[in-house]
Amino acid sequence: MKRVLIVDDAAFMRMAIRKMLEKDNFDIVGEAENGLQAIMKYKECNPDVVTMDITMPEMDGLTALVAIIQYDPNAKVIMLSAMGQEVMVRDAIIRGAKTFVVKPFKEDHIIKTINKVLAL
Repeated sequence: MKRVLIVDDAAFMRMAIRKMLEKDNFDIVGEAENGLQAIMKYKECNPDVVTMDITMPEMDGLTALVAIIQYDPNAKVIMLSAMGQEVMVRDAIIRGAKTFVVKPFKEDHIIKTINKVLAL
């Protein structure tokens, strides 16, 4: 079963992603509401893939992405954000994200994206 860590400061978004993924037999091994928690949960849960929001309190997703990639260069992180500006997308990819999904997204799109990243 594919193990996922969901990182988003909005509880409703974490719940929505969880429901989408659990319907498709993903195992949600953890949730975090900011970048600091994301790093700790990554080390604790060792997920196969992470969905990471960008704009969060305490530590943003791009900073957490860098820390996770330093800890595990093979980490598979998918950035999810309502901020779909080209600069943010480029920055996330340069920092090590596997891909970038703009919110709002359709369920089939997030499932296909995660499966594609897991196949890398």
